[in-house]
Amino acid sequence: MRHLLRAALAAAPLLMAQAVNAEPITLERFGSFHVGGREVVISGQPVRDVLFSPGGVPARVDPNGTYLMASMYAQYFVPRPLRGAAPLLMWHGGGLTGVTWETTPDGREGWQHYFLRQGWHVVVSDAVERGRAGWTQIPEQTNSQALTVTLDNPYERFRIGAGQGSYARQELLPGNQFPADRDSYMNFMRQIVPRFTTTDTLTLEAYLALLERTGPSVVMVHSQAGQFGWRAAQARPDLVRALVLIEPAAVGDPARVEALRNVPVLMVYGDYIAQDSRWPTIRGNGVRFAEAVRAAGGSVDVVDLPERGIRGNSHMIMMDRNSDEVAKLVQDWLAARGLWR
Repeated sequence: MRHLLRAALAAAPLLMAQAVNAEPITLERFGSFHVGGREVVISGQPVRDVLFSPGGVPARVDPNGTYLMASMYAQYFVPRPLRGAAPLLMWHGGGLTGVTWETTPDGREGWQHYFLRQGWHVVVSDAVERGRAGWTQIPEQTNSQALTVTLDNPYERFRIGAGQGSYARQELLPGNQFPADRDSYMNFMRQIVPRFTTTDTLTLEAYLALLERTGPSVVMVHSQAGQFGWRAAQARPDLVRALVLIEPAAVGDPARVEALRNVPVLMVYGDYIAQDSRWPTIRGNGVRFAEAVRAAGGSVDVVDLPERGIRGNSHMIMMDRNSDEVAKLVQDWLAARGLWR
């Protein structure tokens, strides 16, 4: 009985957080699909017997043949009433999945819910080799080993803790908004998945296939997906109604900035950037690319949240305790561009 009571008490904050926005969301429809991928032929590998289940009968497995790899998973929700002028695609960052946009580590509704409540047709995807997109270990295609991170890495690298060694000290940056209590942080770390650093071409191919499936859309990206958002818009500006970049970690093709002339862009950066070892350079690269787009006739708005009085944001802005405040800023920007009715 005591164990049950402890479990109930531990779950209470999560249940309370989930109940904050208790108004039901009405959906016209929802579902999921996979897109993209390429066929790859493997040959010259030995045939072997594999025991798939203890006590079962071994099966002969021939690994030679044609494989389908590099597909992408997407889940969509169409609310009623529908107010967004186009689907809103949410693309996650490196080492993560579409869970980034769903529920925050401390149990609050994520941006998926926020924008659904505003009436957007929301599409959340798991990129190539992540989550429900599947996992294909074909070295000739991935060209590297997958990487994952230790417990302290995001705490110290995502501007949550106060620098190197802060995870061991449990020292947050002053006023930090990330839910960094141990239970919430462990929930965040449970979302971390292995990632390749050499599958960008495969990933961009899949995102382009996703855009072809959804049609003209608003694309919202985070971190590593910044380069995919920029480059997808450059490759198919006809399919990107607007581009929202939440702390993009990379830029597009400098030789093709003119392709972005008719794609309105919003770039959002959080707090603590000036004193970070990496982010001043990352942000500087992004701002210079934005200036090049403007010089080519494009429209790019760069928002530094502290300048708007929104403070304490980590790299995981959509998970921070003030995430709804930032989501409203994005929503207002989209509405001002005639993309919400």
